[in-house]
Amino acid sequence: MNTLINNDNKNAFNTDLDQNQANFTALSPITFLERAATVYPNRTATVYGNIKRTWQETYQRCLKLASALKKRAVNTGDTVSIIAANLPEHFEAHFAIPMCGAVLNSINIRLDAPAIAFILKHADAKALIVDKEFSQVTKAALELLDTKPLIIDIDDPTYEAGELIGDLDYEALLNEGDPEGTGFKVSDEWDAITLNYTSGTTGNPKGVVYHHRGAYLNAISNAISWAMNPHPVYLWTLPMFHCNGWCFPWTIAAMTGVSVCLRHVRADDIFNLIKSEKVGYFCAAPIVLNMLNSSDDTLKADINHKVNVMTAGAAPPASVIEGMEKLGFSVTHVYGLTETYGPSVVCSWHEEWDDKSLVEKAKLKARQGVRAPMLDGLMVANPETLEPVPKDGKTMGEIFMQGNLVMKGYLKNPETTKEAFAGGWFHSGDLAVWHPDGYAEIKDRSKDIIISGGENISSIEVEDVLYRHPLIQEAAVVAKKDPKWGETPCAFVMLKNDTSGITDKDIISYCREHMAHFKAPKNVVFGPLPKTSTGKVQKFLLREQADKL
Repeated sequence: MNTLINNDNKNAFNTDLDQNQANFTALSPITFLERAATVYPNRTATVYGNIKRTWQETYQRCLKLASALKKRAVNTGDTVSIIAANLPEHFEAHFAIPMCGAVLNSINIRLDAPAIAFILKHADAKALIVDKEFSQVTKAALELLDTKPLIIDIDDPTYEAGELIGDLDYEALLNEGDPEGTGFKVSDEWDAITLNYTSGTTGNPKGVVYHHRGAYLNAISNAISWAMNPHPVYLWTLPMFHCNGWCFPWTIAAMTGVSVCLRHVRADDIFNLIKSEKVGYFCAAPIVLNMLNSSDDTLKADINHKVNVMTAGAAPPASVIEGMEKLGFSVTHVYGLTETYGPSVVCSWHEEWDDKSLVEKAKLKARQGVRAPMLDGLMVANPETLEPVPKDGKTMGEIFMQGNLVMKGYLKNPETTKEAFAGGWFHSGDLAVWHPDGYAEIKDRSKDIIISGGENISSIEVEDVLYRHPLIQEAAVVAKKDPKWGETPCAFVMLKNDTSGITDKDIISYCREHMAHFKAPKNVVFGPLPKTSTGKVQKFLLREQADKL
């Protein structure tokens, strides 16, 4: 007997009631803060040196900051930028700025003045919060602007250098606010919550817009991916400016954990805080893991609890993962982009791999992995046809993502947004193979991005600086594998007739004078560049040569 499906009954479960405040709330990660303060008001929320604040205290400070910004004419949809180390104020900004309806723009502290000025102008920043460690470069950036935002200083007493350049300091601004106020209620979860700028693959960086829904879901996705315990103690080694700290400020609030702040990423400070604060979780680029591996054994001693590490950036060498596992640290490898709220792909572990050797485990963990819990779609496919490649571990394709963990789009850049979403998938630009078990592994980068210490460096940007040198005729920049940084820029240059005894150190020094130091090449090779018959530089040959240096 055949059973017929009645497709006319699609409204059989209609309750004759639309969405309303009783059964629907727009998703926003700022709700995590209110819950943490209500349910666990006396649990520690933030630690920084001698500063320890509870969730209730943190919530009140955020309410005051949101209220004060409103009084200073920061309105819904305005941008508030911040340039700061991983401080409690930076953590609070992730809640307080969206709570007043504004959009948080956390700026890379490693950028130079022109790049910072471009971001402030492009984002139409209404206010700028500045940690005094970065006052000099910020001051230079502000001099490039015709219209300056309200400047708010973070006067950290533990940092003795720097100067105050603002209209008032952070604590004074808080005193203008109302600690009993109510936070901004999000009516549309598609509204922007933050604005993050890429390092720029060509020309100026692109402004990536996150929405409340995506931030909420990735915060939860982080906790599930990592199987985080309730009330985790999390150490800030990952910059909060990088994809909003991969959404972990909101994850920590959702899990009512402890945010252990750290100004500078140094091995002794990391190990000491792991021991003194019983840190159970931290995120770090492979360069940081390598630094910890290479540290003195006395620093590593007396860690008697489990420490979980999440790493991403340039694919971590298996030897680095192996070294961390030998320390007793459990490493989880993730992958993502600024456009995907940070980690949206995770190298999920299988119990049947437990009996493998450390070397075999490290090789498995070095793969990028599978989609995170809240990512709807992931595939490795032909970049032209979007046909998935065979899962043979050999056929190269581009990584594509789809779903709630993909950005809203690029600010003021509709054409690039359209290109990025062509075919209904986000185009990552990263080339990978697909293994038989469904795990993706990146093999190359289609746009020649160099990932050094977890930071993206545009080869074109470095080449542009080199071409401005009066003695350089031609230049090309590629990634060179590096045991410390993962990758570093390597420059190949052909000089003009008048060399004037120029050396590789002269070239490197010139670049450091005209761009952020971390973007400058670490190696320079002189000579003619290999080209195709049409005059295009053959960068694949240069990469091979660079890795032999």
